[in-house]
Amino acid sequence: MRILYHHRTRSKDGQAVHIGEMLAAFRGLGHELRVVAPEATEQSAFGSDAGLVAKLKTALPGAAYELLEFGYSLPEYLQISRACREFKPDVIYERYNLHTLSGVWAAARFGVPLLLEVNAPLFDERSAFGGLSLPAFARWTEESAWRKADAVLPVTKVLADRITRSTGPRPHVVVIPNGINPEEFIVPVDNAAAKSRLGLAGQLVLGFTGFVREWHRVERVLEFMASDASPGDTHFILVGDGPAKEGLIAQAAALGLQERTSFPGVVPRDAVRDYVAAFDVALQPHVVPYASPLKLFEYMALGRAILAPDTANIREVLADGRDALLFDTADDKDFQEKLKRLSTDSALRDRLGSAARATVEHEGLTWDRNAERIVALAERLLAERRA
Repeated sequence: MRILYHHRTRSKDGQAVHIGEMLAAFRGLGHELRVVAPEATEQSAFGSDAGLVAKLKTALPGAAYELLEFGYSLPEYLQISRACREFKPDVIYERYNLHTLSGVWAAARFGVPLLLEVNAPLFDERSAFGGLSLPAFARWTEESAWRKADAVLPVTKVLADRITRSTGPRPHVVVIPNGINPEEFIVPVDNAAAKSRLGLAGQLVLGFTGFVREWHRVERVLEFMASDASPGDTHFILVGDGPAKEGLIAQAAALGLQERTSFPGVVPRDAVRDYVAAFDVALQPHVVPYASPLKLFEYMALGRAILAPDTANIREVLADGRDALLFDTADDKDFQEKLKRLSTDSALRDRLGSAARATVEHEGLTWDRNAERIVALAERLLAERRA
């Protein structure tokens, strides 16, 4: 199959991981790809932001920036159109972004199906966290993209339900969760050796990876470590960055935990596995209700014991007591009690970690399997058009 892959993601973070893994998976299955995307994505270092775009967002009035976002659909459309003429794709696969209709326009012009990957309801997200100056316009662009795509691929059922509330029932809304690369993550893990490399031999390691915000409530982990409930050899590692990081460093100092905490910051992508391998308890302390957290699948594949929220999107992947412990998000005491259980019961950690890895393998939670599902859907769309 000839797949034209379009996205406008410039930042080099978890989004870039998803994009890179899906491209590799499609190619690994033997499909031909043409990518239409900002060049900066491939040139920037892992963890970097959107560069000029981020500066423009800060400098311009909100309405002007949002109109500029939409206006960028025109040069994107011209790029996609040129690629369609030269490459003659069977389908267009697009990573959804707010104010983006270039894929919709090109798919209509060239008569090819559009498969739209949706990772978040960006109108809701930006309304809640970043603010929108032109909300009615933003909602229109979002719902137009969702309605006019031939297939919509949300990352969770929760997000699928959100989409169909806006568009009405759709024949091709197919959940495609995040996944992992089995060659990188479904590998033997030597937990003791991983700890030794970090200078943490013999310690109980609690770990978190990714971009940390205040709403993650990671401060509860430090509160646990400072309490009598925590084993004295407990060490916390936060691998990543984010607006909550400096506050956590200050909290650790205030609680006298400087020697029992590590904040290595952003590490190269290929080093993440080595840090997670050292975790005894892998933390997903909070999650937005529609997300499919990339870190969760990496924790699972590496057989780590996971503590995660008892929310609908997490329950799509994990079951409390089977392959993770899930806590009540409204009950801090439940979080502390579940963390204590995992910290003091090595047999429980081993059982949950093994079961989590088995879930990845049994459910096919890999990028290759995702690509297979997407191609099968694309083939159905093409068959329907021929019929």
